[in-house]
Amino acid sequence: MEPSRSTDTTDRVADLVSGLGVAARPLREALAALVAGPVTLDDLIRRFAVPRRLLERLLDALSGDLETTGGHHTVRTGARTAYRKRFALDRLDRLALPGPTDAPSVAGDMARRIADVVAGAPKAVQALDHVPATPVTALRRALWLDGTFDLDDATLVCIGDHDLTSIAMCLVNPRVRVVVADIDEDLLAYVDQQAAALDLPILTAYADFRAGLPSAAREVGDLVFTDPPYTPEGVRLFLTRGLESLRDRRNGRLVMAYGHGRHQPALGLKVQREIVGLSLATEAILPHFNRYVGAQAIGSASDLYVCQPTAATWKSLPRAAQEAVTIYTHGPQSLEGGRPDARDVMTALLDAAAGPQELEVGAVVALQRPSGSGGAPTGIALADVFAGRAAAAIPNARTSAVAVHLVGDPNTWLLRTLLALDVERLALAVQNTHPAVTSQAGQQELQRLVGAKWRLRFRRSTPDSRHAIVEAVAVPADGLPPADIARRFLLDNAHRRLGTAAREALVKASRRLDDAPLTKNEARLLVDESGVPPRVLETPLIELPVHRLASVLDAVGEVAAAERPAN
Repeated sequence: MEPSRSTDTTDRVADLVSGLGVAARPLREALAALVAGPVTLDDLIRRFAVPRRLLERLLDALSGDLETTGGHHTVRTGARTAYRKRFALDRLDRLALPGPTDAPSVAGDMARRIADVVAGAPKAVQALDHVPATPVTALRRALWLDGTFDLDDATLVCIGDHDLTSIAMCLVNPRVRVVVADIDEDLLAYVDQQAAALDLPILTAYADFRAGLPSAAREVGDLVFTDPPYTPEGVRLFLTRGLESLRDRRNGRLVMAYGHGRHQPALGLKVQREIVGLSLATEAILPHFNRYVGAQAIGSASDLYVCQPTAATWKSLPRAAQEAVTIYTHGPQSLEGGRPDARDVMTALLDAAAGPQELEVGAVVALQRPSGSGGAPTGIALADVFAGRAAAAIPNARTSAVAVHLVGDPNTWLLRTLLALDVERLALAVQNTHPAVTSQAGQQELQRLVGAKWRLRFRRSTPDSRHAIVEAVAVPADGLPPADIARRFLLDNAHRRLGTAAREALVKASRRLDDAPLTKNEARLLVDESGVPPRVLETPLIELPVHRLASVLDAVGEVAAAERPAN
């Protein structure tokens, strides 16, 4: 009966520990002390900063395996091995944090590995307020997070990751899963490349947080890390998306890097008011924890905030991210940049949308929902387009035209809009410097990606030298070869789970061949063998980073065009 009693006891302790989520580490450290030898309740409270009531619950759960003498408690000798193994107590040692300005050679081999990864990272994007953190900062973050929270088998969501915290975290603790959501396509490609080379459990997803949170990051996280734009609007938006990514609403934490010049306390107060406005409790602030290459206005340093949601937090979420457009300090969507005068652009855009057939323009899309009146087209917010909610608002969606105002595009909206909308004709206004229109190579690559769905015309310097208009006409589906039939199905169903859409795309394409069409099971097997990672198959096409999106379209097209042996 002794083993059964011990098992029942460890189960009770496990229930207590698991109920605390990533915040259970201090309790596990207290448990390790009880396993190591006799200790008083007062000592446990002082050493591990665990509330007395919680430690009393631990002692109560341990009662079957606890020995108490003279106010000192310890786990009985025969049960200690079981507790060490089940609760991974031997992995609780905290590694010493390197100093914030230590060189990688001083900080050790792990820092040198991270420094190599950081050295190859894509160039910082000023319009996205990128200021790179030092490699030692990435290591310090990972070590501090791993030493503060229970991250084994947990999921960390990085709301933006230009400092490559994701890679540092997985190198420090390979048992943590990471989801990276970011707008920077080059960064996402680099993270994927490094994750594959180093065999790290990282999933990337494209995200413009002004337009929403990708499903791959929604309600999946136990812990969130973000280094947002240092504007009150940017902090509010990134924290909001971080909250939306938490699956553990009670024990989850948001860890944020934020700094302001010590001569500008009013700016710091504005940001802290945004934190309070989300009803977040600030659990800790670690001053000057993060160091940067640049950002001298704030001393090339920022603080590390640890925020804990409260019951009131979740009531504030629906309104928290409204009108969060000008979140950056540089570029066309910055606070200083303001909103462009779109009158001439809109006139040219509506004319281009109607086209030579003079189609009825059923809707106008913009980052913020345009206000219409009288006979004006329906106004649709870009967030609704990306989320797949636009079709219901467009009259006669399949046969109508839509005008899309994308001036200020961070070079990612144009492709996503072409994926998201299924209409007869599109006209899209972008800045004349957009990489998809400013060079022949950029134009050809965009046409290659969406060629099974759209025939594109690029009108540079229209209506003036600062703007360009891209016209897109739907390609007739009749007569497409099998590879393009499959690609077209994926492009027309960009909001569906990719694995399901790819299977149906192959079945549809096989009907154009002389032999018998594929069954669903045959198509599923071909998708599984296509080389697309299983985690990617769970993600809608529209949320994939562009490099991954291109490889998926190529892979599914190749499978659809391949000859199959006769049954």
